Amino acid sequence: MTELVDDVGSRDPTTGLRAVAALRRLVEQLEDLHVRNARAAGWPWRAIADALGVTKQTVHRKHRGSR
Repeated sequence: MTELVDDVGSRDPTTGLRAVAALRRLVEQLEDLHVRNARAAGWPWRAIADALGVTKQTVHRKHRGSR
């Protein structure tokens, strides 16, 4: 993780862009994990959407398989 943080600040475009892509994958994985946790805890789609700052339709379409 420390290396990834360092890479984001790199002046080398290849290193920086690879770090951005890795962070994007990490954020997607974390979002999926926490949406599944929220659904398992009984949260409605609206509450999850509000917490993520998106519409209910957006979060439902993206995570409807997360139960």
